[in-house]
Amino acid sequence: MGSYFCASPKRNAISTGTAVLIAGAAMLSLNMGLRQTYGLFLEPMTGALPVGHASFGLAIAVQNLLWGALTPLCGVLADRYGTGRVLVSGGLVYVAGLLVMALVQTPLGLHMGAGILTGIAVSATGFPLVLSAVSRVAPVEKRSTWLGIATAGGSMGQFVLLPATQAVIGGWGWSAALIGLAVTAVVMVPLAAPLSGRPAPLQAGELTLSAAFAEARAHHGYLLLNAGFFVCGFHVAFVATHFPAYVQSQDLPAWIGATALGVIGFFNILGTFLFGWLGGRYRKKRVLTTIYLARAAAIGGLLFLPITQWTIWLFAVTFGVLWLGTVPLTSGLVDQIFGPRYLATLFGVVMFSHQIGAFFGAWLGGISYDLTGSYTVIWLAALALSLMSAALHAPIEDAPLRDRATITSGPLY
Repeated sequence: MGSYFCASPKRNAISTGTAVLIAGAAMLSLNMGLRQTYGLFLEPMTGALPVGHASFGLAIAVQNLLWGALTPLCGVLADRYGTGRVLVSGGLVYVAGLLVMALVQTPLGLHMGAGILTGIAVSATGFPLVLSAVSRVAPVEKRSTWLGIATAGGSMGQFVLLPATQAVIGGWGWSAALIGLAVTAVVMVPLAAPLSGRPAPLQAGELTLSAAFAEARAHHGYLLLNAGFFVCGFHVAFVATHFPAYVQSQDLPAWIGATALGVIGFFNILGTFLFGWLGGRYRKKRVLTTIYLARAAAIGGLLFLPITQWTIWLFAVTFGVLWLGTVPLTSGLVDQIFGPRYLATLFGVVMFSHQIGAFFGAWLGGISYDLTGSYTVIWLAALALSLMSAALHAPIEDAPLRDRATITSGPLY
């Protein structure tokens, strides 16, 4: 009878891992899904408030820059005090940011809510923290696939929240839509519980955090990863912030742009899982090179093919497959080279580079539109950056720095 009620250690490990994976996917679903809706508010908020496209783009750019700058700090705090505490704090700040955007209907409210508060919140609930928690419980041979599954959760939120938010904006207005998103963000708080924990104390022979930083700074491949991930940030922020407005500038209905972002989110679910799986079977740097070459082809098609509803759908499907497929591969490379102990911090630094790119993608997109009435210059820049990033990933040295068997990730619970 007793053996019936007492689960085996192996079964407990499996159930714990599954709970972490599900909670991680859900957390990233809200983290990414909520902020990806901000592009839908560009036209209604610039129409209602004394702000232009450049000012709105600057708010999103500040958000992305803060997101990146604070992500390494959040990784350090999570490694020291536990992931759950940082995630709860981030969820509460997310709620506050959305409410400020909705209720303080001034340029200051826009920049405080969409820029500063959301930037803090996304950094404290984002990929490095969640993926490090998943990495610590994932079997080594399945780690890349698990990271892909968790990352795919980010797009599930995008797929669900974008069309729903557009419907609320159309029916009740942008302020009501933001309040609804704030209520949704409250769910992040209980999701933090399964993700709580931190690595075990250092064992003999393991690197300290400062030594790990020094090791990473001296690693040529780590520097190339930082440079390549800058491009991903530029692409994602530009498209997420300005694509609905770009679609409208091509004399197409607003719902097409909103739905296209949802389509990107749906196909990213497939893409991140696919690239996570491929990263477990092929060299991650080669898969990353392929992704950036494919992005260049997709942007080139959008630039040089006639713009119709079907062109937009084709771009959305293609870019959706490629959207966040870089995340499990890039975080997986950091884990592969340096081990999982300081993944939240070391990948957090790479995310900072990503968000510097995002700053310029969001901001320059708005400036380009205000100055020229077009996004063509930024699309051309995005195409050139795709080719550059493909070239940067090819020479990365991806061999582990030490025997994986000697790396201690430590229990979470």
